[in-house]
Amino acid sequence: MNKKNSVIIILLLSFFGFLQMNAQCKLTNKAFSSGEEIQYDLYFSYGFLNARAGKGSLSVTEANYRGQNAYKTVMMLNTSGLAGNLYTVNDTLTSYIDMYLRPLLFTKEAFEGKDYSVERQTFTYTGDKVNIRAIRHWNGEERFDEVVTTDECTYDYLSILPYVRNLDYTGMKSGDRKYIQFISGRRPVNMYINFLGNSSIKANNGVEYEVINISMTIHDDSFTDQKEALKASITNDANRTPVIIDTNLKIGSVRAVLRKIKGVRH
Repeated sequence: MNKKNSVIIILLLSFFGFLQMNAQCKLTNKAFSSGEEIQYDLYFSYGFLNARAGKGSLSVTEANYRGQNAYKTVMMLNTSGLAGNLYTVNDTLTSYIDMYLRPLLFTKEAFEGKDYSVERQTFTYTGDKVNIRAIRHWNGEERFDEVVTTDECTYDYLSILPYVRNLDYTGMKSGDRKYIQFISGRRPVNMYINFLGNSSIKANNGVEYEVINISMTIHDDSFTDQKEALKASITNDANRTPVIIDTNLKIGSVRAVLRKIKGVRH
């Protein structure tokens, strides 16, 4: 093989590798549509305490993000009553994702306990690279403002939900898992989506749903212990509606249980 042919083959392999990377990052949304809105009852758990804690919501609308069509997803968690007095949670998470479900912008404004934090992550795609600018302010002080670059598909705390709602769970068994990359603060870390099996759950709207149970676990080489980022139960149908979402906090955890839903796609 002459030198010219070798160069051509290398270029072709690089090109197809680039296409494969982009194809892996692009998903077809089959689960939800603009106008979906879910309302949740919140429960706060800490030690032996397990009490109703307030209300939450998850909504999806179409939006324009820097000139391109996108989905805007907003999650709100607001505690009240006894649990709210014990540990205040007033969080607003916003995520813009493109029509291929790739994250574009994530923001989190959080009042948790006595702390107030603001996070912002912007995602740009250049060739086979993903550039993520990560910013965090904690109680009014800047903690970091950095840009990280990776060649893997990477998701944030909220864009992970549209992703898992569109995964194919056919044939999966309890204990099976799927690897993805997750942005934790300013660092991309390894995450696994763990399939925990199917079950039936009665939501707070009185409806019993057949659900797929999953958890998302961070495996970071910097830590000896794994960190569970999120657990969810999503309907085992075309909508893949999140019926229950468990989120770990600095103190305890919050469980969101579906109370009302409208605007489902199917």
